[in-house]
Amino acid sequence: MSFFKRLEGVFVSPKSTFAALAEKPVWVDVLVVLLIAVAVYSLAVMPYARAEQYQMMKDSAKLKEKMGEGPFNEYIRKYAAPPTTWDYVQSAGIGPAFVFVGLLLQASILMLLGRFVSSLGAFKQILSSLVHASLVNIVFGNAVRLVLAVTRKSVMQVSTGLAVFFPKMEVTSTAYIVLGQVDFFQLWMFGILAFGLSAAFKISTRKALFISYTLWVLKALANIGMALFGMSFLR
Repeated sequence: MSFFKRLEGVFVSPKSTFAALAEKPVWVDVLVVLLIAVAVYSLAVMPYARAEQYQMMKDSAKLKEKMGEGPFNEYIRKYAAPPTTWDYVQSAGIGPAFVFVGLLLQASILMLLGRFVSSLGAFKQILSSLVHASLVNIVFGNAVRLVLAVTRKSVMQVSTGLAVFFPKMEVTSTAYIVLGQVDFFQLWMFGILAFGLSAAFKISTRKALFISYTLWVLKALANIGMALFGMSFLR
């Protein structure tokens, strides 16, 4: 199946597309698309993200108390200044690197979960399915988030999850962080991923859905934990 047929198939005919990927797993070309998309998104939202980080840290008495006034003022000064070339390089590089490592880790977890129900399925098949399914969230989802971020001139106030139904909720609250993890693009992504897992492990779609959404739950819990840990320094 050609590159463009696979891109189209993920959205139009996921079942047959992932069945074809299980027969002949490929992923490098689509991975490149994902990494470029992440880099573009990171660079596009960086001005809004820096401004919001500066505002949050500047207003955090707890962070100032922990760091001391001198180091605190020096730390936040860099966020008040215009971004440097190195800031842009970091923004374009860290995001894609994080996504690449994350995909490898998630594929490994899927392999482990799959082994409880099947002795079939190769890592390359699982990684291929995961990379292609990620087009939904990383390309389509981030495109929607970018439009919302530019419109609102904010990254923190952008949500494509359940938090979108609570516009007056404080974005740093635990409830907002939790609701934000129930993301519609993530749910879509892990739903179609089940077709790939079913074809690779030779299991029923129901079992594949259970494995896929188990990973989603684990990922959501990890993201919630990291977000709450980060907020603990500010509030």
